[in-house]
Amino acid sequence: MNAHAPIKRPLKVRLATPRGFCAGVDRAIQIVERAIEKFGAPVYVRHEIVHNRHVVERLKAMGAVFVQELDECPDDRPVVFSAHGVPKSVPASARAREMLFLDATCPLVSKVHVEAERHHNAGRHILLIGHAGHPEVVGTMGQLPEGAITLIETVEDAETVQRPGDMPLAYATQTTLSMDDTAEILKTLKARFPELPDPHKEDICYATTNRQEAVKVLADGCDLVLVVGSPNSSNSVRLVEVALRGGARDARLVDDATQVDWTWFEGVDTVGVTAGASAPEPLIQALLAAITDRFDATMVNDPGERETVTFKLPRALTA
Repeated sequence: MNAHAPIKRPLKVRLATPRGFCAGVDRAIQIVERAIEKFGAPVYVRHEIVHNRHVVERLKAMGAVFVQELDECPDDRPVVFSAHGVPKSVPASARAREMLFLDATCPLVSKVHVEAERHHNAGRHILLIGHAGHPEVVGTMGQLPEGAITLIETVEDAETVQRPGDMPLAYATQTTLSMDDTAEILKTLKARFPELPDPHKEDICYATTNRQEAVKVLADGCDLVLVVGSPNSSNSVRLVEVALRGGARDARLVDDATQVDWTWFEGVDTVGVTAGASAPEPLIQALLAAITDRFDATMVNDPGERETVTFKLPRALTA
């Protein structure tokens, strides 16, 4: 042992429960892997299957080709639609071209699509709480004719949105939003339109809710919270916001351990670690290993919700 090795400073590391992959992400990735196994490479994927750089790079190495639009795909190779969902026009084009397509849309996003359609068929105008340009929002808005849905991004939007004519209203939400922000927007909408119905079940998905609740617990008593996730992952970005709102002195989003700036740890006695729903477990483990290299780390798993949800794969892959 090196007698001159510096003595490591003690550091408490709290791990959020749950963290990382959710059932919808797990299913989407499995669909791409199984499609490559069954049909050989290349398998085309419209948009990033999930919002994580490492997942996308690994699948590329296996033979997945990521494209923005269907017209970049040849007719004779399988194409997978991402977990975020797609406008109705996309599967319609794939059918017209007689393509083999596999829909990896998260079943909880599909549930929002079904709800939106139900409201539309009942003659209601839909207010969709979400972020413009996010693939999930594009997919949900693309379920219905143009003008059937109005996007609400902020409390200010909720204060100024106008009812089209005398149409009754309904609302839906993007599944990866912050529960607190959505509650604020809803409060504003309900004050203006008291007849707004409650959704049958909360649109914000169980995994997003569980991870945000876990971060609220984690943030209380942590000097720094590190969230493993890619910057284009809505649910990961929300976790940083929830941590700061929950009382953490500092919170940072990192794609992986290489992005950590160790000066963040100055004056930090307790660090919290979590990961967005599209971040793989090996990235979390690599971050914990990097922390252990530099500190005399004591790891503690926060108690939290145990997730047992699983979603079935499409029949074309299991037959």
